[in-house]
Amino acid sequence: MTVPGGDHEGQNVRLICTVVRLAARAPDGSGADAQWLVLVTPAETAGQAAERAAWRLRTGLSHAAAVGIGASLDVTEVAETLVNLLVPDFADLATVDIAEQVLVGDEPPQLDTSGDVRLRRTAAAQSPEISAEDLLAVGEALPPVTDSTLMRPLMKGLPVVVPDVAILHAKLGVDPESLPLFVPRGAHSSIAVPLYARGLILGCVTVWRSQLPSVFGEQDAALLQDVVSRAALGVDNARRYTKEHRSAVALQRSLLPRSAAVSAAAETVGLYQPAGGGLGVGGDWFDVIPLPSLRVAFVVGDVVGHGLDATAAMARLRTAVQTLADLDLDPGELLTHLDDLVLGLSGEERSGDSRSETAVLGATCLYAVYDPVTRECTAASAGHPPPAMVAPGEQPVFVGVLPGPPLGVGGMPFEVTDFGVRPGSMLAFYTDGLVGSRGGDIEEGMDRLRSALAGANTLRPLGEIGQDLFDGVLPRGPSDDVALLLARTHALPSDQVAEWELEADLSLVAQARELVVGQLSSWRLDELSFVTELVASELVTNAIRYAGGPVGLRLIRDRVLVCEVSDPSSTQPRLRRARETDEGGRGLFLVAQLTDRWGCRFTRTGKTIWTEQPIG
Repeated sequence: MTVPGGDHEGQNVRLICTVVRLAARAPDGSGADAQWLVLVTPAETAGQAAERAAWRLRTGLSHAAAVGIGASLDVTEVAETLVNLLVPDFADLATVDIAEQVLVGDEPPQLDTSGDVRLRRTAAAQSPEISAEDLLAVGEALPPVTDSTLMRPLMKGLPVVVPDVAILHAKLGVDPESLPLFVPRGAHSSIAVPLYARGLILGCVTVWRSQLPSVFGEQDAALLQDVVSRAALGVDNARRYTKEHRSAVALQRSLLPRSAAVSAAAETVGLYQPAGGGLGVGGDWFDVIPLPSLRVAFVVGDVVGHGLDATAAMARLRTAVQTLADLDLDPGELLTHLDDLVLGLSGEERSGDSRSETAVLGATCLYAVYDPVTRECTAASAGHPPPAMVAPGEQPVFVGVLPGPPLGVGGMPFEVTDFGVRPGSMLAFYTDGLVGSRGGDIEEGMDRLRSALAGANTLRPLGEIGQDLFDGVLPRGPSDDVALLLARTHALPSDQVAEWELEADLSLVAQARELVVGQLSSWRLDELSFVTELVASELVTNAIRYAGGPVGLRLIRDRVLVCEVSDPSSTQPRLRRARETDEGGRGLFLVAQLTDRWGCRFTRTGKTIWTEQPIG
């Protein structure tokens, strides 16, 4: 109808009539007919309906961006969340290209600079009706684009609105063959908005419309800028987290030994898996320490907790173990000294920052020494899970190492366990993160590990076996970090070892010299005879004179020549420089000068003094 007056005078307007019943009787109660109210309002025009729909889109998109973006600390997840918000209501196709520096946690160029920004497609979403087969795929790097006035505003933080895609064909500065990588087929308009935060160019967000009839305009660009600004903060937070996490993981791995090592005693491979599938470093560690007489020490430990506090505590404990191992202590005695050290460190933490107390108090450790000559292993545990052993042709077993209390308890002994190891056996040392899970039984985890070891081909490379154990035993995204040390033991052939036992008689020193010279001649090491004869003579003489008998003499040949003299005394020999008037005290000094290394270790029956000389 035609409206006679008001805002719509002279216009043909569709009206909406609303009838409302006010009362069933007249106000005076006379019983007259009921009263009715008739409301006549103009209907919503097409433009008003479109404006209302646009308002709803802006409101809904802004709210969804505020709620959904920023919850993750992963750059890729933030980008995927963003494109899924934009498609299909706002755009038919959306892509997010992130600077390669951001993906690795580095700092990208700043706004309005000529810095080199290399972008990589990180996320993309499209409507089902859109075909984007020719577009650059997710994960691929964007080809370089020549500098153009059309795209230059992006480096200044400004959006680029393209109401007609034909403009891109003319001004993008890309050869026609590469154009389908950038522009989807059938698109009629586009907006590109820079992804920046804190003055840094993080990437670019591009949206396209083809099925949606309306062309992108300035209001759409403003809305997209608002949404992208929220995503930019999430991306930058994820970038900074990635940088800090990479630094923490690099620190953790730098504090661990080489992942693979080969010695006369064993071939070893160590693996470390941070918590959460790589998201959190912790205090688990492993170590392989070469010891005199071709022996080797296997160490695995666990500091409770995550983060740099646990990593720092792990570094202190690992350094302490290496220092104590250099003293060639018995495993039980070494753990006792380590326990005292942890008690001291805990006292320091209580007097300072109490937040790190658990990182020191909650620690476990297993220390084992393997001798390739005797083919025996000696181990002690401070609250740590027992090692697993797989002998050739046999089923895996867990070695019955009696665990002592965790480190830092104090006042309790650490029992030492001796067990034989067949040549070619595989030993598995691990932390509880491999067999324990949140709310799970550690016995079930050990059963899973036993089954995985039983199905493993122990002749394969140790690195492959370790990775298979991680894949088969660990849950996806473990809640605790894991350290695993695999060792395939070697045995020294009997023809590389010669040993004798001498009575406490000084007249037998000459016989000891003859035995040494004859053995070196049979090994074709005559060039070492003079020094080794002198070393054996001095050590055997001192043992007979000051310790009594019996005296053990042993030669071991590998890459080095080891000469050992054992006696029943527990007195530690001291190296000193004799004065001109002294009649003695020069023998041990000569031994130290003539050999490459020397030392002393205590045994259950006395002590052993050893020397090493390089061969060849």
